[in-house]
Amino acid sequence: MGELAKILIILGLALVISGLVLLFFQKIPFLGKLPGDIIIRRESFTFYFPLTTSIIISIVISAILYLIGKFK
Repeated sequence: MGELAKILIILGLALVISGLVLLFFQKIPFLGKLPGDIIIRRESFTFYFPLTTSIIISIVISAILYLIGKFK
């Protein structure tokens, strides 16, 4: 039962952190506008693929998870 409680607490913290990131995402000026982010604008639609931003976010999350695993 204690292991389930730990998992639920970690998932809750992850949801809170994700919510805060989404809340303040607009205030991070460079995120989503980096060189390598693909934007195609046409008359009737816009295609946006944040390639570089996705890679940077992946590296940051991987580093955080690595550090959590290292100190566990």
